Amino acid sequence: MCWTRGVREVAWYRSQLLPEWEHTDPLPADLTQLDESRLALALCHRDGRIREAAVRRSARYPGLLPLIVIRCADWAEPVRERARKRLREALDAGTAVDLAPLILLVGRRDRGIFGTELLEEVLGRAPRGRLAAFLAHPDRTVRRFGYRLAVERRLLRPAELARAAARDQDTVVQDLCATAALTSLRDEEGAWDEVLAPLLSARGPRTRSAGVTALRRAGRPKQAEPFLADRSALVRACARYVVRQHGGDPAPWYRKRCAAPDDPGLPPGAVIGLAECGNRADAGLLWPLLAHPAAGVRARAVAGLRALDLVDTGFIREPGGTLHSMTFGGKSYSYLTDATGNVLGLVDSVRQAHPHLRLRPHRPAPHHPTEVVPQPYRYAGAYADPTGLHKRGPAPTTRTSAASPNPTRAARKPIPTSTPRAIPSTTVIRPACSQLPTLSALSLAP
Repeated sequence: MCWTRGVREVAWYRSQLLPEWEHTDPLPADLTQLDESRLALALCHRDGRIREAAVRRSARYPGLLPLIVIRCADWAEPVRERARKRLREALDAGTAVDLAPLILLVGRRDRGIFGTELLEEVLGRAPRGRLAAFLAHPDRTVRRFGYRLAVERRLLRPAELARAAARDQDTVVQDLCATAALTSLRDEEGAWDEVLAPLLSARGPRTRSAGVTALRRAGRPKQAEPFLADRSALVRACARYVVRQHGGDPAPWYRKRCAAPDDPGLPPGAVIGLAECGNRADAGLLWPLLAHPAAGVRARAVAGLRALDLVDTGFIREPGGTLHSMTFGGKSYSYLTDATGNVLGLVDSVRQAHPHLRLRPHRPAPHHPTEVVPQPYRYAGAYADPTGLHKRGPAPTTRTSAASPNPTRAARKPIPTSTPRAIPSTTVIRPACSQLPTLSALSLAP
């Protein structure tokens, strides 16, 4: 394809708008003496009569077959018909493997269906072993074509289709082979085992979900229970469907797994699965999981609480990601930050500042519910500094020196500013609405 475009690229700086090679070394009027490289130029010539003559003389050069494939979709009918006749004579099971990617690519054109149909015809006459080269081809378009042909003509057994669905990385091939394997499956115990084993152990979630759904037809709901905690939401939904179809309830299974918040073997999928099929009363099992040692479990616990609508999400950010303001309890608050973006406090619409907010990991401490308004960095893995604020980034290493024997006292030392009565540190206010005070109004009254 790049060759054909390059041959026809016009030299715009010439007086005649022709390709550069036609100015320097044009083709002769008689094409019978052309070698392979010059005949390749003729096959891409702008003149259809020259292209047709080049197709006639291309039989002695098998390396020109890719250009013949392109000429099969030529806009000029004489060129197109001559090229199709030449391709029909030359294409066999051996050359089809090499030409298949180009044939399928040209087949997307308006006049390119001929090559695809001829490829199907050639493979239909070829022995079954020739199809294996198409099924293992590195080009996924060729593999899709080969598996579609194998499924239509029933050339592969259900077990072979199941293994192909589990092995191939293309989702189109996975869906095609998994569906065909389960459709052609007979109600035989041995056949079920040969098909379900590769599907259930597949890496792709679409293939695993097909295998889990087939457990309902096989009458094996117990085998679907381990997939209730799968990492894929699609697989978890299929597993819950199978359990419910056989009269079971997946919610108690999830509650039993999440009842031990310190279990190191707790799968993250069980945590989010509880939120997917549970209710707001199950939040009591999710809150303790926010302190689980595994990061995946903590992340799924936060996602589960959000799915159950049990966390505040009224945070407003600027396009760059900087916190701007928030809404809580029907009120609007604007964030007060220092020069590094750390939150120092909030100011509301009635000019009341709250500089002494305490951030918590996510859940308020049972004996110290002192937070007035929630703050956002409890979601972001921030660290708590000695003053009680949660800040972004890695926690600094505590260092003790002669100048600062008490790191906590040194951390609480206010940073001097030009305004004597301003909140310690450089303050930046981003109002949430026009009713909020300006920067000059943020100084606290004595």
